[in-house]
Amino acid sequence: MAEPKLAGAAEAKIVKGNAAPAAKAATGAYTPAGVSPSRRSRHKYTVRLWAVRHSRFLEWFYNRFADLFLLLHPLWNAIGYGRVERPVTFVERHVKGFLFDCRMCGQCALSSTGMSCPMNCPKQLRNGPCGGVRANGNCEVEPDMPCVWVQAWKGSQNMTKGDAIMNVQKPVNQSLRETSSWLRVTAEAAARREAQAKENQA
Repeated sequence: MAEPKLAGAAEAKIVKGNAAPAAKAATGAYTPAGVSPSRRSRHKYTVRLWAVRHSRFLEWFYNRFADLFLLLHPLWNAIGYGRVERPVTFVERHVKGFLFDCRMCGQCALSSTGMSCPMNCPKQLRNGPCGGVRANGNCEVEPDMPCVWVQAWKGSQNMTKGDAIMNVQKPVNQSLRETSSWLRVTAEAAARREAQAKENQA
C-alpha cells in the first residue's frame, strides 16, 4: 500500500539542499539567501537599491579603496595575510552586509554586476537572470523582491566599466566562503604586479 502524500510543512521537510529550487518554491520551503518575509518588510531593500542607483560612485570609491589596499600590501605581507584575514573579514562582512546584503562568498563580483550582489538571487545565479523574471521585473521565487539581475543590469549602465557584466563568472568556490575578497583581490593584484616587474627586468 502506497504511503499517503505529505502536505504542507511535512512535505517541505523532504526537500533538501539547493538542488531543487522549483520544488522548494512550490512548497514554500525555499528561503532566498538569508532573506525572510519580516526582514523584507523591515528593510524593503532600500540600501541595496540605493547601491544600485549609485553604482557609478561606488565603482569610483572601490577603485580608490582597492588602490589603497594594494598600497598596503607590504604591511599585509609583513604581518601575514593569514593573520589579518579574520579582522579584515569582520569589517568586510559588516560594511558589505549593510550596503549590499553581502553573502560573503569570498569571490565578490559587485564591480561586474552593477553593485547588485548575485548571491542574493534565490537561485544564486552568477551569470544573468533565469527565465522566470516577472513582467514587473521582480523575482519568480520571491514575488515582492526586485530581480537581482534586473537591478544588476540597471546598475551596470551607470558604471564606467559597465560592460563587465558580460564577463562569464566562474562557479562559486565553496572553500572561499566567509573569507575576505578584499585581501584575496589585493594579493592577486600584488602577485601580478611583481610578475610583471620581473618580466620587464628580464
